Amino acid sequence: MAQRELSIVLSGFGGQGLLFAGKVIAQAGLLEDRHVSWLPSYGPEMRGGTASCSVVLSDEPVGSPLVTAPNVLIAMNQPSIDKFIGEVESGGLVLADSSMIQDMPSRDDVTIHTVPATNLAYENGFKTLANIILTGKLFAETEFCEKQTLLDAVAKCVPPKKQELLEPNLKALELGMSL
Repeated sequence: MAQRELSIVLSGFGGQGLLFAGKVIAQAGLLEDRHVSWLPSYGPEMRGGTASCSVVLSDEPVGSPLVTAPNVLIAMNQPSIDKFIGEVESGGLVLADSSMIQDMPSRDDVTIHTVPATNLAYENGFKTLANIILTGKLFAETEFCEKQTLLDAVAKCVPPKKQELLEPNLKALELGMSL
């Protein structure tokens, strides 16, 4: 498991499940007794504009929940990649939903993985789970927690009233991990 601090920005359109994905990542950190912050960005942009969520996972106390220089960016649309790509610290990781991003900026000092997450979600019957596919890809690239911890975090974050969504979420996560 990676022991360095991860400062993650998840960004996309409101309704793409970024806050939920951020919650899953934060929950995994909590389950492993790490220091965690989760800061959703609510506001008028929530419906259709760029919405974002910041998550910090650390082995040390988190000084601020604000992530101004992320070392990980998960971007699910063009406005998000355009807004945040320049803020990713050198040596960082960018996961971009290539189904929704047509003009991928380039940077030679960060690792960029384009994943057609939205298309994969539709093709596999998880039409609203591109966020979880990208969370699985994040795990595959960083191993930010133990695999079982991540599965447990998803189970804990799916509300009891929506248990029928647990299996599709776990399948979407596994798909992302396999990429």
